[in-house]
Amino acid sequence: MRILEGKSALVTGSTSGIGLGIARALAAEGANVMLNGFGDARQIEQLRAGLAAERGVRVAFGAADISQPAQVRDLVRSAARELDGVDILVNNAGIQHTAPLEEFPDERWDAVIAINLTSNFHAVKAALPLMKRRNWGRIINIASTHGLVASVHKAAYVAAKHGVLGLTKTVALETAASGITCNAICPGWVLTPLVQKQIDERAAREGIPAERARAELLAEKQPSGQFATPEQIGALAAFLCSEAAAQMRGTALPVDGGWVAQ
Repeated sequence: MRILEGKSALVTGSTSGIGLGIARALAAEGANVMLNGFGDARQIEQLRAGLAAERGVRVAFGAADISQPAQVRDLVRSAARELDGVDILVNNAGIQHTAPLEEFPDERWDAVIAINLTSNFHAVKAALPLMKRRNWGRIINIASTHGLVASVHKAAYVAAKHGVLGLTKTVALETAASGITCNAICPGWVLTPLVQKQIDERAAREGIPAERARAELLAEKQPSGQFATPEQIGALAAFLCSEAAAQMRGTALPVDGGWVAQ
């Protein structure tokens, strides 16, 4: 029997990258899944239908703009209605902007904080009552190595991801005596569209081939010299939903090729 048979999961930012890897892993373990994100409507429908057919679970889609608190709350309610509950919440949606702090646009700071941190608060607040009714739940916040250490020109992202870890610990303590857990995964470099954009920007800025930009990016931070994969992040998320992880509470788990070990 699959370990999440009959459970229902909401994964934000799950039409590509890490979020999609997590959605696939949870569905593989039997969970019904609510996808969320931006993209071409026809491609998203193909993705939704394909995942449902492949894994034999219910798969829904919610187009909520995660930067809008009301839409986050509506997304949780929609997932509960369409999937008969929200047992698993994965806060994954995120954006990035890089600039020296004194040049950092105010509106980009606000957007990064809203999507990468504030949305997590609103989603957890909306989902917790649903989980408490069943005395079972798994909240997984996708933070980053930048929730543990900093890098230059990423003030908003680093601040948001550090905030995600603080939120994770607080929720874990407030639910410690219940069947609800809250943990964070801290990926290093994972080759997602967000990271590919940084590689392309670096290549253009320095006038170097994309492959060289990619290698230099890894060499600066990730001692393994390899990207982590969405599938690896998904497998860890599925583990955190298992009974084996029932006493893992408030943890921040790096998947970073040795980045924060340095």
